[in-house]
Amino acid sequence: MTMLIDELKKIAKESGVVGAGGAGFPSYAKMTEQADTVILNCVECEPLLKLHKQLLASHAEEIVGMLNEVRETFGAKEAVIGIKSEHRNTIRILEEVLNDYPKVRICAVRPTYPMGDEVILIYEATGRVIKPGGLPIDEHVVVYNTETMYNLYRAVHLGEPVTDKLVTIVGEIEHPVTVSVPLGTTVKEAVLLAGKITVKNPAFVMGGPMMGKLGTENTVITKTTNAIIILPEDHKVVMRMNKNLELERRKAASSCCQCRTCTEMCPRHALGHPIEPHRIMRAVANHDTSDLSVYTNTAYCSSCGLCENYACPQGLSPRSVIAEFKNGLRAAGIRGEKPEPEEVVSDRELKKVPVARLKARLGLSDYDVPAPLTDKIPAVGRVKILMSQHIGAPAKPIVTEGSPVKKGQTIGEAAEGLGVAVHSSIDGIVEKVNEKEIVIRKA
Repeated sequence: MTMLIDELKKIAKESGVVGAGGAGFPSYAKMTEQADTVILNCVECEPLLKLHKQLLASHAEEIVGMLNEVRETFGAKEAVIGIKSEHRNTIRILEEVLNDYPKVRICAVRPTYPMGDEVILIYEATGRVIKPGGLPIDEHVVVYNTETMYNLYRAVHLGEPVTDKLVTIVGEIEHPVTVSVPLGTTVKEAVLLAGKITVKNPAFVMGGPMMGKLGTENTVITKTTNAIIILPEDHKVVMRMNKNLELERRKAASSCCQCRTCTEMCPRHALGHPIEPHRIMRAVANHDTSDLSVYTNTAYCSSCGLCENYACPQGLSPRSVIAEFKNGLRAAGIRGEKPEPEEVVSDRELKKVPVARLKARLGLSDYDVPAPLTDKIPAVGRVKILMSQHIGAPAKPIVTEGSPVKKGQTIGEAAEGLGVAVHSSIDGIVEKVNEKEIVIRKA
């Protein structure tokens, strides 16, 4: 019997299911009968990340079954699994499972970056172009990533809310590994599962090397933490993340030669979106405000970082300059329109950047080693669970200091405005409560 869509929404909201990566969009807010296609994003295009293909290979029956159930609930015609063609073992496992699901198919994509961008993947899987500033549902598509779908399965069929996060731990570490970590665990405690750090002054990249951010030993794991990449503090990836934006603007003014390589290699520009990083660099260099569309079009940038980490021959930072204007537009409440895209460029296939080449350019090839999925769980003595781990309104604490809690117990209720519930990730005693976080000590 097909589940009602309102029932599925209620379970997802109360179980705290959000996008397990990226911005953490609440999963229930995507659930609609307007969709004719549901895409499972298992592309995981950032270098060194491995958990999605590992999870899908380990739990193919559960994930594909839930994907088909979601498709039926939406009334969608088909479901598509996007995965890199090089993940042959996972694809073989999927093909066996899909014998029972005739309305689910595989879309094997080239191992290029940023193929995991949902706008890019939707085009690869369906041939549809999402308008600049638009949402997948504008083209009747809904996209979930692999771990999100697995969390939805656990919520629907096992009654388990989201209390943990799969994290790939790689880089300068003794035993690279992918582990399930209780939410609110610190980086220091999580990394212990991978052995000793092998450099004196490590830096911790939270997420991928292209779109991730620097953290510390005290950074806590949230519902969107996909990886901890441990690098020397003088590694080029770390140095770029630590750059001075004012200096980058000055470099743009003095060095940008308007070669257009950043624009020509922009994946969204190749789909006809009005993103032209070279024009932004020129406008900034010359303090030119004669054409304001140059600035407002920054809203359509996906922040993939290809322009500054791969394309620019002078090592300039178009993405960082663009991000400054995007943040300014957002702070001013200026929302971009949804213009019709131009034609997809004819040589788009030739402009795709192989992940292997990107890894080499970033100096990460030596770190691309197996990080097997394990059932080890860190011995956590205390967790700090954030009330805001997703886009939307933070959860509202409903526990008090000194009260005992059980793993899976609701400790923060969903607020109005894209809210989801938050749950305790361990059995313990509440040590601290405020509107931002709840600290729980293991009993």
